[in-house]
Amino acid sequence: MAIEFAEYQVCVDLFITTQSYIDIASISVIPRTTGGQVYYYYPFSAVSDPAKLYNDLRWNVTRPQGFEAVMRVRCSQGIQVQEYFGNFCKRIPTDVDLPGIDCDKTIMVMLKHDDKLQDGSECSFQCAVLYTTVYGQRRIRVTTLSLPCTSMLSNLFRAADLDTQFSCYMKQAANEITSSPLVRVREQMTNLCISSLFSYRKYCATVSSSGQLILPEALKLLPLYTLALIKSTGLRTDGKIDERSVWINHVSSLSVPLAVPLVYPRMVAVHDLDAKKEGDESLIPPVIPLASEHVSDDGIYLLENGEDCLIYVGNLVDSGILQQLFGVGTADALPTQFVLQQYDNSLSKKLNNAVNEIRRQRCSYLRLKLCKKGDPSGAFFLSHLVEDQSPHGPSYVEFLVHVHRQIQIKMSS
Repeated sequence: MAIEFAEYQVCVDLFITTQSYIDIASISVIPRTTGGQVYYYYPFSAVSDPAKLYNDLRWNVTRPQGFEAVMRVRCSQGIQVQEYFGNFCKRIPTDVDLPGIDCDKTIMVMLKHDDKLQDGSECSFQCAVLYTTVYGQRRIRVTTLSLPCTSMLSNLFRAADLDTQFSCYMKQAANEITSSPLVRVREQMTNLCISSLFSYRKYCATVSSSGQLILPEALKLLPLYTLALIKSTGLRTDGKIDERSVWINHVSSLSVPLAVPLVYPRMVAVHDLDAKKEGDESLIPPVIPLASEHVSDDGIYLLENGEDCLIYVGNLVDSGILQQLFGVGTADALPTQFVLQQYDNSLSKKLNNAVNEIRRQRCSYLRLKLCKKGDPSGAFFLSHLVEDQSPHGPSYVEFLVHVHRQIQIKMSS
């Protein structure tokens, strides 16, 4: 059915409001093949989710998009296209067919270096997309990029783009999940991180103590993001099959700026919104590391990953702050189904402004969920603190020790 839709240039999006398992792994093949998307609202709440559903529908229809598209990537001699990743149909080796393409979708192209490139010369890449606009006009968009070639590995590490490299890891992981055991996929991601850092240690780092972990400046957060990836929804062994399937479908076409936040969310302290320094006009407070030592029982925290927004309330929060933000005097009185209201006070207005700014940055109407310490929602929030040790993987410090040990073993072999 998916191939037939693609042949007739029909792009399919799925909006799933459900309370139970529906085998998304099978039905998501249709949007993945036709350039579409899966919108998943589980468990669907008639109180808090209608606004999210409405905004997703509206953006789906009004966002910049094209139809009946064909894409081809060309590159200089010595480099060739090895593989494409994304939501599309591929019927011939050189072209990618896209019944629908929009501003939120990304297609990753993996290139293979199969011949010698002259040091100091340039290699070029060109992407051409032939498509039909929403007004029925047939157009072609061509993007060309030229990059200098170098034989110095240190230059490569100096110019490395961490977000892009990590996005590549994520898409490779999503592609492997359907055909390999999750344990093996997690090992592959860890080994990719170790191999990159080992190459830098062996060929680029100055002579130093073997007991020191040396990281390239541009990739110093690669171990942290790799740890976050192996603890993510898609790679957890205890995750629901439908949730893993949605994660795979989402990651396959995810843009680079949204890749890191999906597995390493942004966390800020809501209770400090009124304590901003004079002259600080930013709507969003400073980011807090994802570790439980930074979460206190008398605080309120917001955590967002570009799709969902969790607001965590400790069990010792001042009643005045609860009254200002939620209109209740105690944490026990907070509703399980939550709709953010704006009350006539400074703190409430600043929280609403912060949420709206995050929605603008992510270009997504984040789904809000209230989490309280002491119940399952609180445990769900704490499971996102990826720097802590958990059943899903080691702590950040333990992971760094493991990476360092593996690099030492490679250095001595």
